[in-house]
Amino acid sequence: MTRSDLVEALAARFAQLGQRDAELAVKAILEAMVDALMQGQRIEIRGFGSFSVNHRPARMGRNPRSGESVAIPDKRVPHFKPGKALREQVDAAPRSGASG
Repeated sequence: MTRSDLVEALAARFAQLGQRDAELAVKAILEAMVDALMQGQRIEIRGFGSFSVNHRPARMGRNPRSGESVAIPDKRVPHFKPGKALREQVDAAPRSGASG
């Protein structure tokens, strides 16, 4: 599902919400989440999961082409941990295609 698919699903589910309003709502929610993560805050949506920021320490890597050692700097990366209800719903869903 893409961002556009999410906007369409939201607009279809709530008839009083036009396509433009649905787009603005999705944009506002995502921006608020990004802002919170940039400030190092944790976002918890009960029954769905939590978003947080993990720290990856600096390490030495290797250039696969030359074999030369390369210093990889430390960085902060977003992390999502699904909630119990989400895990159970996904597991209970009928399996389809080659993905499962």
